Amino acid sequence: MFLIVRLIINMVAILIIAYLFPGLIGVDSFWAALVSAFILGIVNTIIKPILIFFTLPITVLTLGFFLLVINGLMLWLVSVLVRGFHVYGFWGAVIGATLISIVSWILSRFIPK
Repeated sequence: MFLIVRLIINMVAILIIAYLFPGLIGVDSFWAALVSAFILGIVNTIIKPILIFFTLPITVLTLGFFLLVINGLMLWLVSVLVRGFHVYGFWGAVIGATLISIVSWILSRFIPK
């Protein structure tokens, strides 16, 4: 049940950011947002830890700010994999990933434990 709630929260966060900031990311349909939230969860679970491990020296050197770049790369990867989900440029990916994280964190605060 927790995974389904997280999936819905991430989907809503993607839809909100796509609506409020159409120059950063774009979503063609509800289903594209749902699939992109699902794929983003899989990518963040499997690929992101591997990237963090291999880029640990630069992450430490930048005091963790390189994690924003990794989050943007994960969002860009999802846009490559999902038809109907678009990321507009590198900075669109980095800022979009950051905003999606913030919105999903805020939305998760409204869900009772």
